[in-house]
Amino acid sequence: MGPEATCPWSGPLPRLRVRTLIEPVVASTQVAASLYEAGLLLVVKASFGAGAGASSNHSASPSPRDALEDEQQRAISNFYIVYNLVAGLTPLLSAYGLGWLSDRYHRKISICVSLLGFLLSRLGLLLKVLLDWPVEVLYGAAALNGLCGGFSAFWSGVMALGSLGSSEDRRSLRLILLDLILGLAGFCGSMASGHLFKQMTGHHSGQGLVLTACSVSCATFALVYSLLVLKVPESTASPRTALPAVDTVSGTIGTYRTLDPDQSDKQGVEGYPPSPGKAVPKKTVIALLFVGAVIYDLAVVGTVDVMPLFVLREPLRWNQVQVGYGMAAGYTIFITSFLGVLLFSRCFRDTTMIVIGMVSFGSGALLLAFVKETYMFYIARAVMLFALIPVTTIRSAMSKLIKDSSYGKVFVILQLSLALTGVVTSTVYNKIYQLTMEKFVGTCFALSSFLSFLAIIPIGIVAYKQASWLQYGDIAEK
Repeated sequence: MGPEATCPWSGPLPRLRVRTLIEPVVASTQVAASLYEAGLLLVVKASFGAGAGASSNHSASPSPRDALEDEQQRAISNFYIVYNLVAGLTPLLSAYGLGWLSDRYHRKISICVSLLGFLLSRLGLLLKVLLDWPVEVLYGAAALNGLCGGFSAFWSGVMALGSLGSSEDRRSLRLILLDLILGLAGFCGSMASGHLFKQMTGHHSGQGLVLTACSVSCATFALVYSLLVLKVPESTASPRTALPAVDTVSGTIGTYRTLDPDQSDKQGVEGYPPSPGKAVPKKTVIALLFVGAVIYDLAVVGTVDVMPLFVLREPLRWNQVQVGYGMAAGYTIFITSFLGVLLFSRCFRDTTMIVIGMVSFGSGALLLAFVKETYMFYIARAVMLFALIPVTTIRSAMSKLIKDSSYGKVFVILQLSLALTGVVTSTVYNKIYQLTMEKFVGTCFALSSFLSFLAIIPIGIVAYKQASWLQYGDIAEK
């Protein structure tokens, strides 16, 4: 390398390392997504009329207006049922293939192709606002996004690059850091969304033009950056032979290592072979983690899908700015979950952290079911402060149980499993919401709370099996 190697900050190597960072793509994509989500809700609400102009909080309303509001809620809910079906099912046709191509040929394939679809869908919303097209056009935009892989292909590609560029003992922190970037970007976008939506003056059909244009701009930047700037990092996974030096029995250092069944082979070599009945097979661990992730995702997706409808009607009846603030509050869990991983990983095992996150979300969802005032909504969201830990921790744990050459396929299978169950959940929850919104509007949130606590069972089985095996290993060592 010559003289370039003498200065660690001036040669091509530092520039290359900077170009391997996926964070700019994650941040710009999530800003675009948060603007799009808020814009989609407000544009659809305006398109279905029935009190679209009544965005302030009124305490009393005549019964005809209540009937019109309920009809509008059903129309919005039916729109989201179809939209979520299209957005959730179309990635099944392409996401796995993109993951396979990424593993075999180039890691950026799934990211770049999915970002292309992401941009096309944002352009669809922009054209709908600009040309006053019918809302059914947005179904086609969602289909284009899904056929290009959707979020399933994009996030699995991001997780693969994040796993490749980090050592095993730092991978959990690396992946939760990506989630933190996602949350911070979403928070900023959501906070600005309500204000941007109201910027367009003039004819009513153009309302939201500034918001959608900003979303398209951020999506364009993400695609251009991933194509021209982003580089694939070299694998920095630490060799497994270094693991025995860590205190894996106490589980106080190096999160996720207690989930690695290969450690049983290492300890068997060191003089105390594990009992065949006590060891946890790798496939069993992965299967239980999958089940826990899917059940927990059912609870989360159901809550997220119903919440926008919940805040638009009584008892809250939020306006555009309040909707943006409410969405921003949801993104704060990315920050608190990141801090939670930093704290809990020093004194708890992975399964304990997963359970903490599930209890946090389940408790918050239960409180959300009885919200009557805006301040109560934010209290319930605050209780969910560790809700992001479970799926992120499960994903990181799985990366320790597979080869790096299979990251793309395994991550996309997990993401598609979550997407598929999410589609079913979205349909079921929206129908439940329509049937119960006049009797007990918090029914869906109570159901989510139950599912969140139910998801603890498979994780608890993993923890019990591992504790039994670790106890046997401790006795054998003595």
